[in-house]
Amino acid sequence: MSDDPSVSFTGFIISLTTTAAVHFGDYPDPVTGETKPPNLEGAAQMIEILAMLEQKTRGNLSAQERSLLEQVLYDLRMRFVAAQQDEKAGAPARES
Repeated sequence: MSDDPSVSFTGFIISLTTTAAVHFGDYPDPVTGETKPPNLEGAAQMIEILAMLEQKTRGNLSAQERSLLEQVLYDLRMRFVAAQQDEKAGAPARES
């Protein structure tokens, strides 16, 4: 097995987390280079995928992998709640 982080479980989790951040409008889209307004539906989907991975891999992860996944899920869920509150409060969309 390769030590290349792009093919490791940790690298996969980081990739999904980055995709969620793109949906939150935190980073530019890697294809277009544009920072778009938050897409909460897309962010929610990434959170659901990560939650599914947590459930399906339970008992099969190293302590470090489990900790990373738990922390990422917590952070993304809190970010999602904050983004929903911003949306309800009519916060202006982020601009690039």
